[in-house]
Amino acid sequence: MTDLKFPIGPFTFQDSYTDEDIENMITSITAIPAMYRELTENLSDETLQKTYREGSWNIRQLVHHVADTHILHYMRLKKAVTEPSYDEATLIDINSWAVLPDAMVSSVEDSLVILEGVHKRYTTLARTLSDDQLLISYLHPVRKLRFNQKQAIAILEWHGRHHLAHIALALKN
Repeated sequence: MTDLKFPIGPFTFQDSYTDEDIENMITSITAIPAMYRELTENLSDETLQKTYREGSWNIRQLVHHVADTHILHYMRLKKAVTEPSYDEATLIDINSWAVLPDAMVSSVEDSLVILEGVHKRYTTLARTLSDDQLLISYLHPVRKLRFNQKQAIAILEWHGRHHLAHIALALKN
């Protein structure tokens, strides 16, 4: 179960990241939308219904989930660096969002376009952050963790690869 739930391993927080680490993660984030497109853009509706384990979201839901949450991460980054009072991460109910009609029936193309756009904007902004801005932090009230923008970049990069691995597993089923 662990390999299926966390096929690339669970996210591990680091206290600090080097400038090179940050640039490597941003470069990875830049490439993620093309990987999603390559895996999913020509799949049939039947194939999009495949799951990577019993009870998991299907491929269509995963693509829409990643688009939804990466928009959220982009918004959190912008709020963190522009609103001094932003101290608690904006949350969504991902399980409820995953069963809304748009996540169940919309074309994955819709979310592939979103991913491409939001990743371009996110990486453009992330590359311009000063050292002080990269250290701006906020609390994630569910995880009970405070993390800075370097850690948030790491989370986003891991999240994109995490669900990409889920889709690859589902395609093997």
